[in-house]
Amino acid sequence: DAQGSKAPIAYLADVVSGYFVPVVCVIALVAGIAWYVATRDIAFALRIFISVLVIACPCALGLATPTAIMVATGKGAEHGILIKSGEALETAHKIGAVVLDKTGTVTLGRPELTDALPAEGVQEDELSRLVASAEQGSEHPLGQAIVRGASANGAKLEPASDFEALPGRGIRARIGDVLVHAGNRRMAESLGVDFGGFEEVAERLADEGKTPMYAVADGKLLGLVAVADVLKPESPEAIRRLKAMGLEVVMLTGDNRRTAESVARQAGVDRVLAEVLPGDKAAEVKKLQEGGAKVAMVGDGINDAPALTQADVGIAIGSGADVAIESADIVLVRSDLNDVATAIELSRKTIRNIRENLFWAFGYNVVGIPVAAGLLYAFGGPLLSPMIGAAAMSLSSVSVLTNALRLKRFRPSIVKKGRDDA
Repeated sequence: DAQGSKAPIAYLADVVSGYFVPVVCVIALVAGIAWYVATRDIAFALRIFISVLVIACPCALGLATPTAIMVATGKGAEHGILIKSGEALETAHKIGAVVLDKTGTVTLGRPELTDALPAEGVQEDELSRLVASAEQGSEHPLGQAIVRGASANGAKLEPASDFEALPGRGIRARIGDVLVHAGNRRMAESLGVDFGGFEEVAERLADEGKTPMYAVADGKLLGLVAVADVLKPESPEAIRRLKAMGLEVVMLTGDNRRTAESVARQAGVDRVLAEVLPGDKAAEVKKLQEGGAKVAMVGDGINDAPALTQADVGIAIGSGADVAIESADIVLVRSDLNDVATAIELSRKTIRNIRENLFWAFGYNVVGIPVAAGLLYAFGGPLLSPMIGAAAMSLSSVSVLTNALRLKRFRPSIVKKGRDDA
């Protein structure tokens, strides 16, 4: 579909051709009539008329864009980058800001349970058991991490009922007769819980790059559990590449600010949008767009889908949710964040190549039409025959194709050792 689609720049060639063809026909007719009037030789006049029509055939204009797009999308696929449309390929070269989701994009997306800190009068195993039992129905990576960690530590999980996900806050479920809530500070505050000094503990955990979650049972604080998600090994390098390309890199997450800023420092991200509710991610992307920047959104989760659609270019991690992949314009099959920079580099080189093709196609006609019309011959120079005109027209098309095929030599500016670009 991408190779058969038109990039917006292709419509420029369509518009120009719409004017170019009738103008060339008029020039050919005028030149033929003028030479007939001057020479009274109908064969000579026809020769001029045919030469102008032949040499001005706009084949090169028609080939300039689709050949470059076809080669570029094929080359992208070789590097594990699936580009869904010519429009996405073109728009990517204008990107000024890249927004990265944190969990699963900048980080591995497989957090591990690191801490279980019970409140006074609560046993650690009771805290782990109740929270993990409540999180069994959660699809969120943090909830799954708690379940895995508690099970590995020997906690005996109980069946949960009345499970409910609280978007942007956490979850709640009933374990036997106990109503358990697990989530962020916003959730705990909404329940009117007495934190009892646990705010400082939560801040310390967040400063360590962990995500603290409050556990509440029947309105009483059970304690804190914390999970940590490590950076993907390639994230710092990928972010350095993006910044070296002159792009603003922004990390967007629903996590608390301290944790988000800790992860951002490790990754090299300067700007963080933290504590963003899932439904507000698209709005944050829109704010960046309203600031005048073309925005690429990179994400992998279900709640990233609206932001991927809102962005000028949505880029999905290949290992992410199906709805994210469906919503995106570009899919990174290898789930390597380095491929974001590679996709933008490929777009820039492709648009430069298309502009070169259009320049040579237009330039060839600007030079060739006057020669075919007999301008040089009128001042004692050579006369272009229709056969030479046909050969020259074919050569222009070949030159455009050859220039487009240069994209097959595209290589990312930085290639990590051990990566397979095939």
